[in-house]
Amino acid sequence: MLIPPGPPQERIMSLNLDIESLRHGKELVKRGFARMQKGGVIMDVVNAEQAAIAENAGAVSVMALERVPADIRADGGVARMSDPLMIKEIIDFTTIPVMAKCRIGHSAEARVLEALGVDMIDESEVLTPADPYYHVVKDGFTVPFVCGATSLGEAIRRIWEGAAMIRTKGEAGTGNVVAAMRHARLLQAEIAAVQSSSNLKPIATRVVEKFFDLDREVKDNLGESAGFNAFGKERKEIEAGVLEILEDVKRLGRLPVVTFTAGGIATPADAALMMQFGMDGIFVGSGIFKSDDPNTMAKAIVEATAHFDDPELVGNISKNLGNAMSGLEEAQLETRMASRGN
Repeated sequence: MLIPPGPPQERIMSLNLDIESLRHGKELVKRGFARMQKGGVIMDVVNAEQAAIAENAGAVSVMALERVPADIRADGGVARMSDPLMIKEIIDFTTIPVMAKCRIGHSAEARVLEALGVDMIDESEVLTPADPYYHVVKDGFTVPFVCGATSLGEAIRRIWEGAAMIRTKGEAGTGNVVAAMRHARLLQAEIAAVQSSSNLKPIATRVVEKFFDLDREVKDNLGESAGFNAFGKERKEIEAGVLEILEDVKRLGRLPVVTFTAGGIATPADAALMMQFGMDGIFVGSGIFKSDDPNTMAKAIVEATAHFDDPELVGNISKNLGNAMSGLEEAQLETRMASRGN
């Protein structure tokens, strides 16, 4: 995303996201919670012991799941919503907000998580997608959602659906920051293109096309279609909503929701790099709990996120951390999680 002028810390913590101008009270609450996470670190945890490490390190939230992404990637098979009992135990144990993951498009899993009382749902590509065409329709939920994105178009579709927070996807469980950086770079370049555009309507039309993949498949099969989409809305109405979001992007020079980065953050320097690039915060899991010393690594990544503009401090806290997770080169990946749901 484009980085607004001003001191780095002020730039991250004081961005005007126009929260107060939202028309709907429910949306105000959802985006308000997401805004409370700004400048912080959200850590994947699999039990109360790891939740304690995250909370003691200064994490702003934890993400409750049965396996960190590195183990999900290594184990293979179908990855689903975590055991509700495990999620509830973490909710009861920790004093900071608890998030949990549902599969892309799996509204029933999302409803279970909402009933459990999680503070935010991550509709995540780390789990095996349930719906090959659509994400969860979020209007009927009171709990806010965070969704991943690899590009501006993907981010805008998720925001139009009701996501209160966006995170760049990266490649979770790899310990390799290159994909997170690729997605952040593309997002930045596409925001610049929107800002220089004199006519956003063709862009809105292009962004909306992905909502009609199923309808095009029907037409290919039958020779006719009915303009079907999961939202029960006319294309013109969807395009108008997407156009409003694009206008916000053009005016703000960034997404109109809190934007974190995720996937491959494995060191304090990785966290600082992504914050310097204009992100509002960090998701990390495998990078902490697959390191030699999770307690020390967790604290160092939190501190680097908060003081990303102080290279001397980041260097000092990077000393004697032990080995970071070994990580994977992109060429080694059998599964590209980031491509799911886009």
